[in-house]
Amino acid sequence: METSTRVLIYEDNPDLQASLSQLIAGAPGLSLVGAFGNCTQVTTDVARLQPHVVLMDIDMPGINGIEGLRRIKANAPTINVVMLTVFEENDRVFGAVCAGADGYLLKKTPPARLLEAISEVRAGGAPMTPAIARQVLQLFPKAPASPSAGNDESAANLSAREREILRLLVEGYSYKMIAADRGISIDTVRSHIKKIYEKLHVRSMTEAVSKALRQGLT
Repeated sequence: METSTRVLIYEDNPDLQASLSQLIAGAPGLSLVGAFGNCTQVTTDVARLQPHVVLMDIDMPGINGIEGLRRIKANAPTINVVMLTVFEENDRVFGAVCAGADGYLLKKTPPARLLEAISEVRAGGAPMTPAIARQVLQLFPKAPASPSAGNDESAANLSAREREILRLLVEGYSYKMIAADRGISIDTVRSHIKKIYEKLHVRSMTEAVSKALRQGLT
């Protein structure tokens, strides 16, 4: 029997923390294992609570969310961390991308989309709202290009449909949105994304989007 997805929340706004906690606790297939206003004890929290997904506020007192993200990934890299941010935090979004966040959502993301994002990130996706995706598109060129980027022939192996899927991922489309846009099933979307991973020699959506942006694959 499939176990529920264990979710841990870090959010210093009491009202938003309470709202997120209620949403997660009441959602089928999800289990709220904790909610904290800071991540000063994040390593201990994660070891004790064993979450599958962490919803992490970027801007918190003491240790900020990006440092919290780094500590989680250093000790438990398989845990999916979705950052919660506001539109104006360009530099913080870029910092989260570089630190290995698995998703980036606006704090005003509708509840239904947030729940979909948790499911998506567990399935190997990298949920991003369109506004965040646009920021990432603008910010990634600041990152140093890989020395081997020019010699990488993986882009030539992508089919036309795989390039379409990759472009939509870069633009922040969810699996469900891609399926609707292309007129295909979600399982077919997953199959295409698996092939994209293999051809680009990446293991996550973050790496795929990064490579696409750096090499102009879309």
